[in-house]
Amino acid sequence: MVTVAIHSYDKAHILKTILESEGIPAVIHGVRMIEPVVPGNVRVRINESDLPRALKIIEELDFTEQDDKMLQRENKKEILVPVDFSDFSLTACAFAFRLAYDLDCEVKLMHVFFTPFYPASVPFGDSFAIQPADKTIYQDVKSKTEKEMQQLVARIKEQVTKGILPDVPFHTQLVEGLPEEEVISYSKKIRPTAIVMGTRGRNAKELDLIGSVTAEVMDGSRTPVFAIPEGTQVQGVAQMKTIVFLTNFQEREFKAFDIMMQFLKPYQVKVYLAHIAKKEDVWNEIKLSGIQKRFAELYPHLVTEYRLIDQNIGLEESLEKFVKEHQIDMISLSSSRRNIFARMFNPGIARRMLFHSDTPLLVIKGM
Repeated sequence: MVTVAIHSYDKAHILKTILESEGIPAVIHGVRMIEPVVPGNVRVRINESDLPRALKIIEELDFTEQDDKMLQRENKKEILVPVDFSDFSLTACAFAFRLAYDLDCEVKLMHVFFTPFYPASVPFGDSFAIQPADKTIYQDVKSKTEKEMQQLVARIKEQVTKGILPDVPFHTQLVEGLPEEEVISYSKKIRPTAIVMGTRGRNAKELDLIGSVTAEVMDGSRTPVFAIPEGTQVQGVAQMKTIVFLTNFQEREFKAFDIMMQFLKPYQVKVYLAHIAKKEDVWNEIKLSGIQKRFAELYPHLVTEYRLIDQNIGLEESLEKFVKEHQIDMISLSSSRRNIFARMFNPGIARRMLFHSDTPLLVIKGM
């Protein structure tokens, strides 16, 4: 059998029911009677032969759909910053506070935590109930998390007092669950202006937890995501002078470019319109020229140039070389929702650069 999804117990049970209603046998793995596993770590397993059909069903699921219908959604002038209390989080917080000041937004600091505690009488199968773990374990984890959040708040207030960070309203929120799942769910319900997340940059490994969470949020969230590597030299949008906007000549990129400009409009920046190709193609240059002319009409005060990035070496290396040669302060691109097979076997540029570059990324989901 293979694991097809990892969710909280309730969502895993829902998925199991849906799969079985479609004729796909499924079992929930990871729930132990004596010592329940942490919420958000329950695996749904199926026969390997059913995998293609199951993935198609999962791609169409949205666990937040019912909540969204019950909640009147509106764009909230808020910058969401998922934090884990590491130095990477502090880098993201600093960037987010400066961005919030520029856009007249509030900041929401969110931390998602696990506990080995399940509420009483959670159904197990059709005839059993899980006995609750010692509540003191839950309280210990929550108390530790609350203390770490208070320490982070104290550090931020100290930097605000010293004038290092701008004084903008901010709030905190602690959530129990799986980090990427809770961040995506929150962004769908509240629709913050942007999400700012810290990453390890070029020193990251593919299995790095922080980078993996950021990558999943970029794939699943409809909100623009700033990924800020710890090693970045720029501390805020105001310091950015040169940006590259990657294009594949898709219609959605016009909307993505407009969203990017909402973040950049207070400042004078130069934008390179770039397309990455394996070999020189005169039509690519013609299309880039046409896009530049169109943007010149829409943004007459914006300085733009277009470039073809020759992918004569690896994609990451070609883009990183361009970034260094042109002193790029941020890479921006539009990203469309891709199915799970595409993400597994052909990762997008954003995910690949996330683990390869110390340059901030702005990923805008295609509309």
